[in-house]
Amino acid sequence: MTDQKKYTNKLAGARVLVIGGSSGLGFTAAEASLEHGAIVIIASSSQSRIDSAIQRLQKSYPSSSSQVSGQACDLSNEAELESNVQKLLAFATSDGSKRLDHIIYTAGDPLAMMKLQDATMERITKAGMVRFFGPLMVAKHAPAYMNPGPASSIVLTTGSVSQKPRPDWTVVNSYASGLHGMCRGLALDLKPLRVNLISPGAVDTELWAGMSEDAKAGMFKQIEKSMPTGKVGHAEDVAEAYLYLMKDWNATGSIVSTNSGSLLV
Repeated sequence: MTDQKKYTNKLAGARVLVIGGSSGLGFTAAEASLEHGAIVIIASSSQSRIDSAIQRLQKSYPSSSSQVSGQACDLSNEAELESNVQKLLAFATSDGSKRLDHIIYTAGDPLAMMKLQDATMERITKAGMVRFFGPLMVAKHAPAYMNPGPASSIVLTTGSVSQKPRPDWTVVNSYASGLHGMCRGLALDLKPLRVNLISPGAVDTELWAGMSEDAKAGMFKQIEKSMPTGKVGHAEDVAEAYLYLMKDWNATGSIVSTNSGSLLV
């Protein structure tokens, strides 16, 4: 038996960078990491949203208030994407004494649903900047800022459309499916650092904030009719998948689906 101490709480004291951590799945992943004793750095495109998220986290976990910080990072600008990623990683390790143990990438922007005949190179490129090119640039530079070995990991995020396509989602689906290949390729290129991917289905997050409560409830009711669980997922449940992939040092190149069974019907 190896040293049992390391199995008590693998995230205690670990440094976790959550890119997209000011809302939705990223926020709940940050919250879950903090609950397990991690030191959490969150990033998103808006410093005001980061500051608000930090206040919420500190209110929920006052004893860990010094263990959470954040920095804005624009992942939508093609010309500045790589340099912005490098600046974020430098910020996350700016105290100079510790490298990162885990990076969770949940950052996204409005889904670029479009009919194929309306797709232009400009629109296609823009659709993948945050959701595809962003994580690829993070993976390129992350190893220089992370502790080496299989105890460290990068967890990417796609969506169930990558496994169950929909009409007029070809551009989005191309990037979502591409993340499967990216994950497996990075697991080899970055070894022994681990790289994994989470594929959520419909989840009740701020993504639906633009809808009225009645419209949202009606849409969820329709979706839930075909779900084996009968319920749209909650972000707090999906956060468990991020915890699992950080803590299972034997998992790399893996895709974890959490989708209320929607792929079965």
